[in-house]
Amino acid sequence: MNRVSGLAIKHWLLAMLLFAVYGIQVCPFLEAQTVFQLLLPIVISFIVTSSVRIIAMQFIENSELARQVRLQFKLDFILFILAALMIVGYNSYFFDPPWESHLKVILGLTALGFYVASDLALAKEWDIAKQLSRHQLHLPLNNKALSVSQKFSAFAAISTLILAGVIFLVINKDLDWLVNVGSERYPLATAQRYIVIEVSFVLLVVMSYVLRVIMSYSKNLQLLLENENQTLAKVQLGQFDTQVTISSNDEFGLMAQRTNAMISSLQHSTRALQQTRDITIHSLASLAETRDNETGAHILRTKYYVKALAEALREQPDFAEQLSDQTIDLMYKSAPLHDIGKVGIPDAILLKPGQLDTEQWDTMRQHPQIGANALAAAELQFPSEDTAFLQYAKQIALSHHEKWDGSGYPQGLSGAAIPLSARLMALADVYDALISKRVYKPAFSHEKAKQIILEGKGKHFDPAVVEAFCQSESQFLDIAARYQDKEPQAVA
Repeated sequence: MNRVSGLAIKHWLLAMLLFAVYGIQVCPFLEAQTVFQLLLPIVISFIVTSSVRIIAMQFIENSELARQVRLQFKLDFILFILAALMIVGYNSYFFDPPWESHLKVILGLTALGFYVASDLALAKEWDIAKQLSRHQLHLPLNNKALSVSQKFSAFAAISTLILAGVIFLVINKDLDWLVNVGSERYPLATAQRYIVIEVSFVLLVVMSYVLRVIMSYSKNLQLLLENENQTLAKVQLGQFDTQVTISSNDEFGLMAQRTNAMISSLQHSTRALQQTRDITIHSLASLAETRDNETGAHILRTKYYVKALAEALREQPDFAEQLSDQTIDLMYKSAPLHDIGKVGIPDAILLKPGQLDTEQWDTMRQHPQIGANALAAAELQFPSEDTAFLQYAKQIALSHHEKWDGSGYPQGLSGAAIPLSARLMALADVYDALISKRVYKPAFSHEKAKQIILEGKGKHFDPAVVEAFCQSESQFLDIAARYQDKEPQAVA
């Protein structure tokens, strides 16, 4: 049994009890009957209608989601009217009551039916919204449904008519009772108290149902607004792979539809900007590599190495919070700019095939600072929220030659004082240099490169990063094989 079916049973039982009390309060004919005579047609009618509901709901559940709430409301409302007609028919056949009694039965059950049907429809709407959100589906919109203002206006108008009608019947009955019965059997003060109690009872029932429907609608409204706000919060954080669930055919559904269109547009624009950024980064990195003895494939391999290391390192508890998906992506995208500072090194030094002398080596060691200065200048030109990748690129460019024991350059940083992005880049850069052929050295095997890196654990490299390297060793081999350096074509 689902939530709405369970709620329907509770509503049916409560309505049956309330109607029995209502009949006694507003109908002298029903008041004159025995308890058995009063309850028998009520119980039979409610059993029949609730059974019909169970059968009919099987067909409604198999219909389109967009029609289920409306069909269920009509079903519940009609069933209460049917229950009223069954009671009227039963009483007419066996007791032949006055027409006023029939009118009171029909009005009373119609009023109960309206509120019960409204509350169950709202419960069904809530369940459908949850179901759509769970499966990332949307309700189709059309122009036939009532707007939120129309729904509220209709509910308020109908509730006003119900309240006025029921109160009129109660007062009419009580005045008749006061004239013909109460004045003879009770003192006037006692009779007046009975009248106040009866009016208060009817008011309490009607207002309780009104408040129940309002609370159910508020619950649905809260769900819609939470869905909207949660989605917008994700978009604010740059997560564009999300949508607002369209679960109502009204202004809120239209607002969700337009929000989704806005998110799609932002996603497209952001993707285009990111692509432009990536192209620019790759072009600048490639330009720097053309002035070096290294190849263009070096920047591809090293950025994938950094990503593999970061993903492996994230599995260690001490680094889980630092390495979100977004942070890893920024490090991955920024890694190609690690040697951008080499554009400021003279060709005579940068392209020298032999060993550099002390003065030349001092000049070469300036390239991290040159690259960091260039990236810092670019960072100043834009708001901070737009330059996250430049911040990581600057860290990597400046500190990827620092060593864990403090013997690196240009600042002689040690341990955790070295930015994490640079510690990742340091291992990735050294590994690729070891397995790559250069004019001054042959390519080392993976095992040889691994041995050198293990020897540098706690000296050159962060021990935790070395552990991440061992954990992602197979990925390093795959990356190296996939992005091999191309042999130069022979010249005829």
